[in-house]
Amino acid sequence: MELGLSERGAILLDQVNAFMRSEVFPAESIYADQRAELIASGQPHSVPPIVEELKSKAQTLGLWNLFLPSLSDGLGAVDYAYMAERMGWSLDIAPEAMNCAAPDTGNMEILSMFGTPAQKQTWLEPLTQGRIRSAFAMTEPDVGSSDATNIQLSIERDGNDYLINGRKWWSSGIMDPRCQIMIVMGKTDPSAPRHLQQSMVLVPLKTPGVAIVRDLSVFGYHDQHGHGEVTFENVRVPMTNLLGEEGSGFAIAQARLGPGRIHHCMRTIGIAERALALMVERAEKREVFGGPLINQGVVQEWIAESRIAIDQARLLTLKAAWTIENFSAKNARSEIAAIKVVAPRAALQVIDRAMQTFGGAGIGPDTVLPRMYAGVRSLRFADGPDEVHLRDLARLEIQKQAVTRGTLSD
Repeated sequence: MELGLSERGAILLDQVNAFMRSEVFPAESIYADQRAELIASGQPHSVPPIVEELKSKAQTLGLWNLFLPSLSDGLGAVDYAYMAERMGWSLDIAPEAMNCAAPDTGNMEILSMFGTPAQKQTWLEPLTQGRIRSAFAMTEPDVGSSDATNIQLSIERDGNDYLINGRKWWSSGIMDPRCQIMIVMGKTDPSAPRHLQQSMVLVPLKTPGVAIVRDLSVFGYHDQHGHGEVTFENVRVPMTNLLGEEGSGFAIAQARLGPGRIHHCMRTIGIAERALALMVERAEKREVFGGPLINQGVVQEWIAESRIAIDQARLLTLKAAWTIENFSAKNARSEIAAIKVVAPRAALQVIDRAMQTFGGAGIGPDTVLPRMYAGVRSLRFADGPDEVHLRDLARLEIQKQAVTRGTLSD
C-alpha cells in the first residue's frame, strides 16, 4: 500500500503550498474586510472580489480542478488528498480559489460520470471554468434524511416534463448569487423497490416555483455561500434534465458522497493542523505563573495528543483514498465510513484544546477557532451522521468476521 505522493503529485503539492503562502494566507484579512463590507451593505452572500482574483491566479498556475482526474491529467485520489488537506488550512477561500470547493466538486463529479453531452455542455463546462456555482438538494426537514430512501420530494412525469413538489434544506451553496443550478434528489416511483424509487434532476435556480425560504446559520455563523431552505411548488423541468436514469438517484448519491468524504476529511485534517499550529504559537507567547504557557505539562500533553490524533486520522484517510484509487469507492466502504467519523472527531478535539489554550480569546470573535469549531461540528451531520457510518462499519465488520470464521473452520 503506497500512501505517498506520486512524482507529479509532489510537484503539484509544492506548487499548492507556494500558492497558499504567497497568495492565499495574505488574502485572508482582505477577504474578511471585504466580506464585512458586503454584509454591511446587505449582500451577505456575494463573493468578496479577492476570491475572483485568486481564482484567476490559480487557473493561470494550473492549480485548477485538481479533484477531477479527467481535468487534472489523471491526478489520483491519494495525491488529491494531500492537496485537499493543504486547502483546509484556509477553508473559506483556498478550495474555491482552486475550483475545488463543495458542493461544486461533488456535482461536477456526478455530471462528468452521469451527465449527457448536452448537460455537460450547459452545466459542467461553466462549473469547471469557475463561472457559476451550484447546489445539491437532498436533505429534507420533515424526514430522517440520514436514510436517503426516506426523502419525500416528488418528481412526477407530466408529458415530456417532470413536475417537482416538496421542500429541502441545508442545500449548501444555494444562497450565492452565482449559483445557477441545483441537483435535486426526489422520488419518481414510490412503488419501486426501496433503493430504486429515487432519481436526480437538474433544476435551474430561476425555474418558476423554486423559492428560497431562508438561509440557515451554523452556530450563528452565516456561510458566504449559504445553506438554504428551499421549496418546490409545481416546478416544471424537461425530462432531458434527468441525471442518469430514473431510479438511479440513490446509486448516484452514493457515487457522489463516497469520494466527497475523502475531500471533507482531508480538508478537516488541514483545519486541525492549523488549530494545532495556533495552539503552539499561543502557548509560546503567553506568560502564566512566571513562564511561558508552553512549559505547562498539561499544554504539552494537549500538543502531543493532538499530533497523535491528526496523524492517525490522516493515515486512515489516505488508506481510504488509496483503496478508492485502486479498488473503487464501493470497495472502500469500511474505510470511508471510518474516516467520516474519525476526522471530525479528531479535529474537534484539537480545536477545543486550542480554544482552551487561548482562554477567553478562543471563544471570541478575534480568532478563527470558533468558526472552525462550528464548521467541523456540522460535518458530523454532513454526508451522513456519525451514527449511520458507525452502523454501516459495524455491519461490514460483522460480515467480514463471518467470512473469516467460515474460512478458519474449513
